[in-house]
Parts: sequence; structure tokens; C-alpha cells
Amino acid sequence: MEIALNTNTEQSSAKRAKSSTKDYQTDRVTSSKEKIANVIIFILLFAFAITMVFPLIYMVATSFMTKNQILSGTLTLFPNPILIGKYSQVLSKGQFITGIINTITVEIPVLLIGGFTSSLAAFAFAKMNFRGKNALFLALLATIMIPFAVVMIPQYVLFTKLGWTNSLAPLIIPGCFGNVSMIFFLRQNLYSIPTELMDAAKIDGCNYFEIYYKIFLPLMKGALGTQLMLWFMGIWNDYLAPTIFLRSEKHWTLQVVIRSFNSYYAIQSDYALIMAASVIAMLPTLVLFFLFQRVIIESIAISGIK
Repeated sequence: MEIALNTNTEQSSAKRAKSSTKDYQTDRVTSSKEKIANVIIFILLFAFAITMVFPLIYMVATSFMTKNQILSGTLTLFPNPILIGKYSQVLSKGQFITGIINTITVEIPVLLIGGFTSSLAAFAFAKMNFRGKNALFLALLATIMIPFAVVMIPQYVLFTKLGWTNSLAPLIIPGCFGNVSMIFFLRQNLYSIPTELMDAAKIDGCNYFEIYYKIFLPLMKGALGTQLMLWFMGIWNDYLAPTIFLRSEKHWTLQVVIRSFNSYYAIQSDYALIMAASVIAMLPTLVLFFLFQRVIIESIAISGIK
């Protein structure tokens, strides 16, 4: 009897060992396939990344080339000789410096006032209860679907009647009323903050603005800072609106100045100067993105999940 039990135990142990060996082999084959798939995906992504980054690399390389190298028809990423004089030539032009100053003049009030109004609106939509809140928010959110090309002519007519065209007012005043995208992301971020904090503040005698300013604004400063950086990049790179509303050269923003460089110096085949101006204009947004890349991605991911 004992011998039979031992035999059955040994057979069951052998079966379990064989099955575990098969499972291990299956897992090992699966992992090998996954590794091959990962390698293929990595190669494809690397190829697409190079394709996307190549124009940027070639733009930087072109800014150091001579006119003969650019017009030679040969593709090279290593200029010989390397010329850096185009950068000093761009910075010595008063029009370029004026474009930077005008862009900063637009950035500061829009980011400060618009960031405040956007965060205040996000707080109202996320933590306050009033009639028609959801319908109003959906109507506000629907405006994101309207492209600027649809409303630019009515806006131009309106700003002309108000006497704002050919000044920086059309670029500053509308932005001070807030940014719909920022309101949406901040609202999503505020949903992750417990509403009980608001109830406790009400018991302590705080009004709604004190609750916003003393409690919720410090808690959402990370998301607010991220959205302000993204908004900064959008204003810095804005080209269409300044082109429509600004006629005088003294009011041109940076991107409009670069467009004027392209029209004037392309005739002289001075592409190196145009590329140098583009590289200088691109540096602030690149530096901001690389410094705060992780924060920006995390903020967008959290705002989309909550």
C-alpha cells in the first residue's frame, strides 16, 4: 500500500515537473519573441525620431555654413569652415531685438493676468456649485474645436472698430481673460484635491476667494506652472495672429520679424542668417521644455486621467 502511494506521489511530482518545464520553456520562447518585437519597435521609433529631428539638426548646421556651402547642393551636417558671425549679425539688428521685446511685452501681462483668471475659472468650475455650471463649461470647452482661421476675420473687424489693430492690444487683452485649455487642465487637476478642505475653510469663516487663494492655489501651483510654460511656448511661437493684427514694424513680434528676414535675405541667398535667427528664436522654448519635460508630461497625464 505504501509502495503504491509512493509511486503515485512520484508520478504526480514528475508530471508537475514536466508541466513546469513546459511552462518555463513556453515563457522563455515568449520572452524571446517579445525581445525581438521590442528591438524592432525600438529601431522603428529611432528611425522616426531621426526623421523628425533631422530638419532641426540641419537648420543648426546651416546657420554655421557659408553661402557657397549652402548653395553647393551637397548635403552636409558638418560645415567646413564653421562661421559664427551670423549670430552676432542677427543680434546686432535692432529689428530683431525689438521683436523680442514686443514678444516679451505680450507674454508678461497675458501669463500673469490670464493665468490668474484661468485658475480662478477652473476653481469655480471644479469646486463651486451654481446653476448651469456643466452646460457653461461644455460651451466653453466647445470653443476649442473652432479653429482660429474661422474667427480671425470677425476678430479683425471687431478690433479695427475698437481701434486696437496695429498695436499689441489684440494680442494682450483677449489673453488676459483666460485660456480655455488651461481652464480645462486646471479643473481636472482640482478634482484630485479633496473638497473637504473647502468645507473646513467655510467653517473657519473663509469666503470663496480666500479659499481659492489660500488653499487651492498653492495646491495646484505645479499644474499651473506647467500650463503657463506651455502657454509661454504658444505665445512665443505665435505667427498667424501677429501677422494679421500688426502692420507697423515697430510692433512686430519675433516670429513676424523672422518672416521679414526670410523675405528680405532669401533674395540675397543669405540662408545662414535666416537659420541663425530661427535658432535664437527657438532656444527659449527648447530650454524650457528640456528643463521641465518631466513635469509637463506628468501634469498632462494626470490631468487626462483624473
